[in-house]
Amino acid sequence: MIIGDYESWGRYPKYKPNDVFSVYWRNEIPDLGKFPNKILPYAWGKSYGDSCLNENGILIDTKNLSKFISFDEENGLFRCEAGVTLASILDFFVPRGWFLSVTPGTKFISVAGAVANDVHGKNHHNSGSFGCHVTKFELVRSSGERLICSNEENTELFKATIGGLGLTGLITWVEFKLKPCPSAFFAMESEKFYNVDEFFDINDKSEKTFDYTVSWVDCTASGSSLGRGIYNRGNHAHPEEYEIPKLPNQKLKSFPFDAAFINSFSVNVFNMLYFNKQINRIEKNVVHYDPFFYPLDAVLHWNKAYGKQGFLQYQFVVPFGNEKDTIREILKQVSGSGMSSFLTVLKTFGDMKSPGMLSFPRPGVTMAIDFRMNGDKTLKFLESLDSIVRESGGVIYPAKDARMSAEDFQKFYPQWTEFEKYIDPAFSSSFWRRVTKKINN
Repeated sequence: MIIGDYESWGRYPKYKPNDVFSVYWRNEIPDLGKFPNKILPYAWGKSYGDSCLNENGILIDTKNLSKFISFDEENGLFRCEAGVTLASILDFFVPRGWFLSVTPGTKFISVAGAVANDVHGKNHHNSGSFGCHVTKFELVRSSGERLICSNEENTELFKATIGGLGLTGLITWVEFKLKPCPSAFFAMESEKFYNVDEFFDINDKSEKTFDYTVSWVDCTASGSSLGRGIYNRGNHAHPEEYEIPKLPNQKLKSFPFDAAFINSFSVNVFNMLYFNKQINRIEKNVVHYDPFFYPLDAVLHWNKAYGKQGFLQYQFVVPFGNEKDTIREILKQVSGSGMSSFLTVLKTFGDMKSPGMLSFPRPGVTMAIDFRMNGDKTLKFLESLDSIVRESGGVIYPAKDARMSAEDFQKFYPQWTEFEKYIDPAFSSSFWRRVTKKINN
């Protein structure tokens, strides 16, 4: 075990645990109440900020809890251990006609991580978050209790654990619903838009007929082109309606070394080339689920492209009402900062409420922007974006956060005091200690 291997995907902040304890069998969970320091579950480390970090504490490595348990084909109910990845589920079930009800932009996360962060995807406008499809799970507490949590049993712990950032206990297995799928392919349309207003016009029409929608935005654009980008939408491709291609030969590549490849020059070049790679206003293709949902997964360890100092992903959601002005102002600030991102994602959330007590998704517009970590300059700029989000009535995503103030967190999530009642006394995280500091009023 190498302590340095346990970091967040953003690689910032640089927090190390005192120790790591791996679990291999769900019937041999150690006495969680006897560890000398606070503990926190950790699987594949795909959280961007410090919600998966436990400085000077102990991490419970769950990635070896990787077994499938059962599948109820009649109802689409799948049960598996906590460390099972979405990738392994897709590999097994897609050829058998089933797909994930909700998936984020990477398949290399654990099922327990999907629950703890209540992840969302391109279909939130009609399917909600991952937690909306979870039926039950087992939670081991430091008291020694093994609790089955669902809408019928231990209901409050069920709600607290979904989106609860791993703080309520150790999840050993999860049961959730899969959805039927006709093939491994998606009928995708890509449409260029030339400013913020066009994005909203296209989005309003697209969400009525497409299950999956998301857009890439050029954060270097300004003036009349502010907010230009490419809108992607799609539905499952039925073989009777589309000519289904052969399965692609997928060979994953790995980013070879730590290098600050992301800089103002490379970002400007990439954004210009990416926007102009599509010649026609609208293009239609039938594509495999990998490039449709997981384009970045094609390059393992792509986070190394930001260099050893890492990066921060800034994701927020602002409510419907003055969303256009808010998005426009944030894009204006980012474009003018010289710290623009090569990867900026913009989409809307629907009104399907998650059972999670601390869940991030809510009706509104969400944007995720990656920033190379450049010390105080980056941190101060993100603080300026916080004020825009705050004034709009929006909130920041805890699972992606590495620097939100305690004051903002407690205003964004006033339910945190109720949630705190369900935290296991042996569990903690660097994130939680940071955002629940006392505030001097």
